Amino acid sequence: MSKATLDACFLSHEDDTHTILWQTTVANSDAGARTLKNKIIEFHEKLEYDKIVVGMEATGQYSMHPSLFFSNDPDLQLLNVQTIVENPRVIHRFSKVWTDEKNDKLDAQLIAEFLSTGKHSAAQPREEKFVALLRLTRTRYQLIRQLSEAQQHYVENLYYKCNTLTSDLQDENISTSIFSSTMIQLMTGNMTMADIRTMKTADLAELLQTFGRQRFKDPEKLAQVIKKSVSDSYRLGKVAQESIDINLGIQMRVIRSFEQEIKTIDKAIADIMETVDEAKSLLSIPGIGPVYAAGIIAEVGQIDRFDHESKLAKYAGLYWPKHQSGKFQKEQTPMSKSGNRYLRYYLVQAANSIRRYIPEYKDYYDKKYNEVPKAQHKRALVLTARKFVRLVFALLSNHQLYIARSGAVES
Repeated sequence: MSKATLDACFLSHEDDTHTILWQTTVANSDAGARTLKNKIIEFHEKLEYDKIVVGMEATGQYSMHPSLFFSNDPDLQLLNVQTIVENPRVIHRFSKVWTDEKNDKLDAQLIAEFLSTGKHSAAQPREEKFVALLRLTRTRYQLIRQLSEAQQHYVENLYYKCNTLTSDLQDENISTSIFSSTMIQLMTGNMTMADIRTMKTADLAELLQTFGRQRFKDPEKLAQVIKKSVSDSYRLGKVAQESIDINLGIQMRVIRSFEQEIKTIDKAIADIMETVDEAKSLLSIPGIGPVYAAGIIAEVGQIDRFDHESKLAKYAGLYWPKHQSGKFQKEQTPMSKSGNRYLRYYLVQAANSIRRYIPEYKDYYDKKYNEVPKAQHKRALVLTARKFVRLVFALLSNHQLYIARSGAVES
């Protein structure tokens, strides 16, 4: 499949022999898919096949329309045609056994030959509501990444304006974030660093309470820390300071825009999730809301295509390939860099949430956190996500709701 065309090979498999019935190239469009459909029906009427499989590689946007067409077409459903969407890496490994050559016509034949072995996965095209969830959750993933990048740019420019502020807030255990509305008003408003520097602490505390709608328990301490940071930071000239203020204002507007768009997507996800039966199982887990549940369900698709929780973990890239040769066993085995990054993201984010609600996962996270001196949070979190995969697989496979249980921390 490509953006413009579909290359097809009709392969008949009987008594361990392959016969190429027809090869063609059609447009990747509704009309092109109908040409292939009509040919399937024509061959079936002549030869009365016991089984017909339509297979293609998972190529993102290019495979979505054809997979939905062949799996949902009512005429093909009457023939019990099975539509398979296979991992391109599986097809690639299969093709390497037979040839190093590559072109679209040959690729179509190799896909057909691979399907005839019966070793293909049970990956079925997603239903329409799952396709909708997939588009929304993946867009949300991209927006989160862009939001994070915008926040990094904001922090960078804030450092130029007041380079000790972030560290001073942390050192004094001030819970106020630099992204709070109060700090944003203070740093991107009309007040200059010189204005804050010369302002009385009491007056600044009162201003902070006004910005924060009287929510600060100790505005005086916050005012003192801010004044200290402003006094200790480097002082920029007027031109440089103005450029930094412009950048801060732009980045904050970008951040607010991303936050608003994410809220819009979250609402759309929640609306669709009300119609998804599988959602009930994951939403029953404390700490899991519609967004995380949708991200997992959309990427997993039909859970029955995974016959074991380890297969699901591998699909998400939450596994550690073994490196062993003879008596040699590598001590450190880094996590695989392959797998579905979207599913891995939502599993990790969900694991980070449920550890705050479920003691079993909190204890497990703490145990893994304390096992190493470096990268403690990242390591503990991905291991907790790997443990979480077992729960996801069990609940979705058995169509069960979560029931809290007590027990020892798993290793």
